[in-house]
Amino acid sequence: MGQKIESNSNKKIKELAALQRSKKERCSAGLFVLEGDRIIRDAVSSRRELVEAVFVSETYAGQKGLPVDDAFIVSDSVLSHVCETVTDQGILATVRQEPLLRKEEELGDKDNILILEDIQDPGNLGTIIRTAEAAGVDAVIMSSGTVDIFSPKVVRSTMGSILRVPFTYAENMEETIGRLKNNGHEVYAAHLKGASDMRKTPFSPRRAIIIGNEGRGISEPVAMLADKRVFIPMHGEVESLNAAIAAAILMYHE
Repeated sequence: MGQKIESNSNKKIKELAALQRSKKERCSAGLFVLEGDRIIRDAVSSRRELVEAVFVSETYAGQKGLPVDDAFIVSDSVLSHVCETVTDQGILATVRQEPLLRKEEELGDKDNILILEDIQDPGNLGTIIRTAEAAGVDAVIMSSGTVDIFSPKVVRSTMGSILRVPFTYAENMEETIGRLKNNGHEVYAAHLKGASDMRKTPFSPRRAIIIGNEGRGISEPVAMLADKRVFIPMHGEVESLNAAIAAAILMYHE
């Protein structure tokens, strides 16, 4: 039977709330928060070693039972206080960051790599990670200026893919791309001033695709390192595509 929590001032609840709102707290604790029944049950069944603690509302416990024997049973009002979603499902879990956040050298030998430079919108990043799994991308490398992948909005948007897609943050994108090129990767930059129509540009099986910031695109020093700059043809008066949409189109391109 799980332990009971009935107060917002409980130490565990305060820690949970801090993880939800603060990147600094998440980094310090080495934890992040999963929210939702399906994703947490999946995490418990497939990556139990990552799950530090599970918190369920009294209503959830009464209707669905406990996903783990030692879950914390929290009064409905207290758990709703720390949930990020408007209509919460009555279950949260704290999960370890470290096994998911890979070292860059672990990913450099992967064939199909997605590079993200300074993506700022949490929904975009989460959608990109989810699509990367669907498209068969082997790894995602993000610049240090990219939004925190462990923030609640990003985590929710990945729909569980954060547990399965290898990813890391790179301190120096130019050096990272240089290493990938030395490892035999063909590097493609999604660029509005690209010289090549992506439909007429076959991608190498060993490739790295760069997607840039939502507002300014790929920085020039990074774009200059690409073997090819490619553009996605657009009709009408559309000037650019959403970063997640552009990433999806290119990830599925052969």
